[in-house]
Amino acid sequence: MIKYILRKVNNMNSNVHNKWFAYPVKEEMVELDKLADHMAAHNTPFSSGAIKGILTDMVGCIKELLLEGKSVKIPDLAIFYVGIKNMPGGAETEEAFNVGENVKNVRMLARATGSLSPKKLDLDATLKRATTIVGKPATGKPAAGKE
Repeated sequence: MIKYILRKVNNMNSNVHNKWFAYPVKEEMVELDKLADHMAAHNTPFSSGAIKGILTDMVGCIKELLLEGKSVKIPDLAIFYVGIKNMPGGAETEEAFNVGENVKNVRMLARATGSLSPKKLDLDATLKRATTIVGKPATGKPAAGKE
């Protein structure tokens, strides 16, 4: 179940000023150790340590492949690839383009695929309005007695 909170757009210049929108609540960050423990608990003959080792190697290999200009597809999860964020304005001519001046950064991007693709995920997702977010009411105001 995906919990959400509602936020009002207060930007006076926005065409959706004073409108309310749902935003997902991220309740926990699951890191590699916890992911390995979770996977090991799913009736696998592999230990949490063995799974963590494989996942650690996978992360390193994906990074290596991305830096070689390749994309990496993990079925039913995502296609990972590199994107370039250019500086605003761009270069006046091809000859004037300079990576140091015209490229802001390089970043990893991911596009959902297979059973995680937006259409399929939308069919499986269940939403529920959050009532609290780590000790605070979902309204963003401090919980009673926690100012």
